[in-house]
Amino acid sequence: MDESLLDPRLSSLAVLLRHAENRIRDRLQPALSEAGLTMDHWRILSVLHQCPGLRMTAIATAAVVPNATLTRHVDALVERSLVLRRIDPADKRGVVAALSARGEALVSRLLEEERAVAAEVLDLVGGADRRPRTVGT
Repeated sequence: MDESLLDPRLSSLAVLLRHAENRIRDRLQPALSEAGLTMDHWRILSVLHQCPGLRMTAIATAAVVPNATLTRHVDALVERSLVLRRIDPADKRGVVAALSARGEALVSRLLEEERAVAAEVLDLVGGADRRPRTVGT
């Protein structure tokens, strides 16, 4: 479907968000593929960029990655020297994760790609046009 036919004021938000996700994926996928990463990896990396030192459950929730697959994804990122895992200083029974210097450099580059598509995505979703209106406005 031609996305130019989508009217943000009339289309379902769920439909618009799916189109927005596809646009982001299409834009980021070449850089992700070049780095050998998936969108799940990207969401994990971007969450750790924003909030270093998170526990695994918090990463899964924030990155919208199932708990069942998070460890496998983080293992892959650790093997690639993009993420570091450490014992949680607040609770020695837990593990926290953060980006390595290499991970930070990669995330910085990918964030530039993501920001480049942000205006397109916000335009597609409708931004301010999607806010509920009061009578008389």
